[in-house]
Amino acid sequence: MTIGQSFAQNKNSKKMNTSKEHYTFQLSDKVTRQKVSFKNRYGITLLGDLYLPKDRGNEKLSALAISGPFGAVKEQSSGLYANQMAERGFAVVAFDPSYTGESGGEPRNLASPEINTEDFSAAVDFLGLQKNVDREKIGIIGICGFGGFALNATAIDKRIKAVVASTMYDMTRVMSKGYNDATILEQRTKTLEQLGEQRWKDAEAGTFSYGPEYNKAPKDDDPQYVKEYYDYYRTPRGYHERSVNSGNSWTATTPLSFMNMPILSYIQEISPRPLLIIAGEKAHSRYFSETAFQNANEPKELVIVPNAVHVDLYDKIAVIPFDKMDIFFRTSLK
Repeated sequence: MTIGQSFAQNKNSKKMNTSKEHYTFQLSDKVTRQKVSFKNRYGITLLGDLYLPKDRGNEKLSALAISGPFGAVKEQSSGLYANQMAERGFAVVAFDPSYTGESGGEPRNLASPEINTEDFSAAVDFLGLQKNVDREKIGIIGICGFGGFALNATAIDKRIKAVVASTMYDMTRVMSKGYNDATILEQRTKTLEQLGEQRWKDAEAGTFSYGPEYNKAPKDDDPQYVKEYYDYYRTPRGYHERSVNSGNSWTATTPLSFMNMPILSYIQEISPRPLLIIAGEKAHSRYFSETAFQNANEPKELVIVPNAVHVDLYDKIAVIPFDKMDIFFRTSLK
């Protein structure tokens, strides 16, 4: 997640796996994976991967829907999470959000707090129709910016019985107020004026302009988190050709719908369903998790992973508390 950031030239492109079909992790030999599709309430077709445990017997399974990080695709972090949770016995769909990856929607590489929240509910629709899934035992996991969307989806969609937000961002907060809420009214006003002018330009051109390439190689004096994003998205560790964050870009006016629509206004209405928030001790994004936890009602739990930075919770299997999530969902999805 790097909205509004522009970074330097990727030096590792020759080492990249640029096949659109590649995954950034190995499929477990205890899990099967198949392509699936389903439509959201706006008629947009979403593409996902359904992960199932091979040794699943005849009983209906508890199920999870996973998406994120913001600007990523299902072949990256969300698929890795799905692979791990399916290995632990869950039916899991990891999906590309609307307008990104293999999912539908025009223009490409557009985000919307409402539609991306809806995408989670559409995934719940899909899971609830599967014959091997118990529709009364469905939870969701949101990673990074989709952690915030997952909380919003759970507040409004009472079919979701439990939610995990991992290394979360509140995208509406960071876009409207800046990091650590440092944006002042004059800056916000200037940004909105610029976005309005961009709308005129797009209307005159009859097409949509795009922002800067995401996650170019950082300069020495760039913030540490910028270097960490580059290390994940623009190196063989996490690169994927379809990922917005792997050198592509959002539409220039994408921030508009985030500027005036806070997504966590109703976080207290997740209760009495359980909430688990996971954040890295050294993550620049930690304050999003702490605010969400403070504002939520019980039952809730905040897990701070020692020494972890934001992107450690994207793909470092030894760091991400999957066993904790396993226990959480087994307890919650009874």
